[in-house]
Amino acid sequence: MPLVNFSNIDFDQIKVSIRDYLKANSNFTDYDFEGSNLSTIIDTLAYNTYISSYNANMVSNEVFIDSATLRENVVSLARNIGYVPRSRKAATATISFEVNVATKNISTITLQPGIIATSSLLFGNQSYVFSVLEETKATVSPGGIASFQNVPIYEGTFVKQSFAVSSRTPNQRFILTNTGIDTSLLKVIVKRDESSTVSRVFRQFNSLYKIDSQTPIYFLQEVEDERYELLFGDGIFGMELSESALSYIETTYVVNSGELGNNISQFSFAGQLLDQNGAAVTTGISVINTEIASYGGSSIESVESVKKYSTQIYSAKNRAVTASDYEAIIPQIYPETESVSAYGGETLNPPAYGRVFISVKPHNGTHLSSSIKRSIANDLRRYSVAGIIPEIVDLKYLWLESNSNVYYNTNLSSGPENVKSTVLSNILTYSNSSQLNKFGGRFKYSKFQKVIDDSSEAVTSNITTVAMRRDLEAALGQFGEYEICFGNRFYIRNPGKPPVMDNEVIGYNIRSSGFKVSGLSSTLYLGDTPNSDLKTGSLLFFKLNSPTEVVVVKKSVGTIDYIKGEVKLNPVKFIQTEMNRKSSLLEISATPYSNDVIGLQDLYLQLDMNNVVVSMVDDRISSGNDNSGSNYLVKSSYVNNLIRGNPIYSS
Repeated sequence: MPLVNFSNIDFDQIKVSIRDYLKANSNFTDYDFEGSNLSTIIDTLAYNTYISSYNANMVSNEVFIDSATLRENVVSLARNIGYVPRSRKAATATISFEVNVATKNISTITLQPGIIATSSLLFGNQSYVFSVLEETKATVSPGGIASFQNVPIYEGTFVKQSFAVSSRTPNQRFILTNTGIDTSLLKVIVKRDESSTVSRVFRQFNSLYKIDSQTPIYFLQEVEDERYELLFGDGIFGMELSESALSYIETTYVVNSGELGNNISQFSFAGQLLDQNGAAVTTGISVINTEIASYGGSSIESVESVKKYSTQIYSAKNRAVTASDYEAIIPQIYPETESVSAYGGETLNPPAYGRVFISVKPHNGTHLSSSIKRSIANDLRRYSVAGIIPEIVDLKYLWLESNSNVYYNTNLSSGPENVKSTVLSNILTYSNSSQLNKFGGRFKYSKFQKVIDDSSEAVTSNITTVAMRRDLEAALGQFGEYEICFGNRFYIRNPGKPPVMDNEVIGYNIRSSGFKVSGLSSTLYLGDTPNSDLKTGSLLFFKLNSPTEVVVVKKSVGTIDYIKGEVKLNPVKFIQTEMNRKSSLLEISATPYSNDVIGLQDLYLQLDMNNVVVSMVDDRISSGNDNSGSNYLVKSSYVNNLIRGNPIYSS
């Protein structure tokens, strides 16, 4: 009997296959395979086969970029299609300081490249150093003050590394020895020899387009252990290095801590200052004034990101035709990109043909500045096909809110607060996961409930309601039309019934925070009335005289589309809003038709931890205190609120 099953790598199954094979051989007819010494030999053969099969399986997986798991292998496969993963990014800050040399005969002071400052406070029991990359000169004023204003500094250690080109070293490689390098700050200078005073600056290129034999360029690739290797031209594409012409390479770069260097605002001076004669200046240095706290630090591109974008960049072929092409190219143009969404204008209502709309979430911050938008749009024109206009739009946040009644067994916990703390901690971890916090993200209701259920053995179940919220920024004191889209269908829980029946609050299908409009003195709220088709409806303003007394103040103030999840307000002049977070906001929330909520197009999906409510409920049945269930505490699976926030009643 031949051994035909080569796909099974389970040890016991391999052993059975070998034993069955030997049993089929007439030479082993009378053998006891379980008790004889042959059993030990079979175990050895099975173990050897198991190890070989496992290694073969792992090697096969590492050959393909989709299944590879080791970073070195993923990066190597991406390198084959011309992709260079994003390096670690150094946090940057802006500082100013002065040097008082009134008692000395000094005309200019030069700040030397290298370490300039250290963080004054410890962050996670660690102090961080910041460096400057270039010499900065300041002229001493008649009053004896040299002022250094708005100096950019970068978190990390400033490093110099040099290489000597040698023909005696076959296959010579120029590998930067440190990990954690920010390649965007890498500077490469090539000289004839070490003592030469003439040098040429080489610049990084990722393409052979418009490159000739005299172009001073270098190519960069990531190698083992997250280090980087410099590659130079061969005399056809790019200048060639040789012992007789260009033989000495000088590099400078910053070895940084990535995102750990963010949000530092207090610094102590640790730099080197020289006067016009080269003498050190060590006194008269003022306290450092921080103009902009450190930001922008990020970790090296993850394996998952390399897998995603390397293939997209390759398929884009340096041209932007489809929406996915734009999504692949944007991170290369703007390395600060955390998430990007692109969609054609033809998908909008009404359509905007000939345009592609792009929304970008930066790693640090919430929105792009106008200058960065213009820069990205200009760079995209090199890739866009004729007739297509890229337009960078601000991202819009779609907030998720949850209210969970968590049932727990009192016999398995030390108290409800401990269980609640664990549940909230796990929800916070989920809120920071990659399933959310991105364009095209998806809130998976069943997984969210599982996060709660798996938080503690004391948790027996949970009843969780979900709401989605958009924040409308009101332009106070001026008339304006407003449209706000949720990208998800609304659930109609009140099909035309009064919001309060028999003193029981049913509520409207949408809820809002309080606001005031021109011509009406009362604090108002937004409500809705569905049409007979239950697909669209009209908006209304109402006020509260009491918790159960609703007075409609004005009808037909706008429209609502329950299918598309769109709210449109007719021209209205807001004069005050109850919510104010750096701007006047009107919070509008609704219950989704499906508890699985998606971030559509330019909607960036996030779980708002400030509106995550967890209430602990004694599961009397599981605790054995009420086996009959007669006194079981029943919690509603539906939201029954009239408004958002604290109610304001009208007299």
